[in-house]
Amino acid sequence: MTSGHTRRKFLQMSAATAVSQSLPGLADTAMSPMSTRRIPGTGEEIPVIGLGTSDEFESVPADGGAQLKAVLTTLAEHGGTLVDTAPAYGDSESVLGEFLEDLGLTARLFISTKVSERGKDDGLRSLERSQRLLRKNPLDLVMVHSMVDADTQLDNLEAWKAEGRVRYIGITTSRESGFGQMEQIIRKRKLDFIQVNYSPFEMQAADRVIPAAAEHGVAVMINRAFGNGAYFGRVAGQKLPDWTADFDCESWAQLSLKYILGNPDVTCVLAATSNPRHMADNAGAGSGRLPDAAARLRIASFLRDL
Repeated sequence: MTSGHTRRKFLQMSAATAVSQSLPGLADTAMSPMSTRRIPGTGEEIPVIGLGTSDEFESVPADGGAQLKAVLTTLAEHGGTLVDTAPAYGDSESVLGEFLEDLGLTARLFISTKVSERGKDDGLRSLERSQRLLRKNPLDLVMVHSMVDADTQLDNLEAWKAEGRVRYIGITTSRESGFGQMEQIIRKRKLDFIQVNYSPFEMQAADRVIPAAAEHGVAVMINRAFGNGAYFGRVAGQKLPDWTADFDCESWAQLSLKYILGNPDVTCVLAATSNPRHMADNAGAGSGRLPDAAARLRIASFLRDL
């Protein structure tokens, strides 16, 4: 069973799940506002739940993008602004740039993209292409994807930041094997953001990487909140425990997202989807109470024992 089918089978939806299958995105816009957290370097507030575009936005689907546009509208109507993409995600930059312009959301949303080229000139060409495709100047955030040729690309990004062509810069990894290098770069370079994998099943980033970011005033964006879908396979067929109501959790998706946000050093978390109902559910994790330290230990223990 695929992770998408698994999620559809058991996802327990909140009141915000009355999402239409076409624009504007939500049939009922009465909802709790999404919480925000500060980007340490500037104090700018950013909503805590963002949208990932890997796989889902890599090409225009047969419906011409109606579902994907509804996802973007749903994010915005819940108070979300963060959308993460990359040149490595197929045509996602082009698709996202076109859809956001069509929806009139380009200026409103905070777009994060990446550079993964080697060498100064290729890196600069990649940045120029991203800016053109996303139709956004300045770019909000560009990160060195998987820290490929990190020093060279960070030099490029620092120059672009000084020129006002990008507001924030950073680095990413989605593997524990990259944590050592990431920590070194956090301590060596002036970064605004890191993006790193962290969830109830992948807690290792909380040992050193996330604390290092907090120590150096670097915002922390989380990827792999659902382990690329493996999380939903793990909890399929299980009943959401009654005690999750203590922190306003209404679905399995929200359980992982709220666990992550329960770490005060996390700034925001990404969740990829092509389904507006799932986007509404994910956004719901950004409001209400969060699990305290004891509840987070309980969550991790419960999931470990499944």
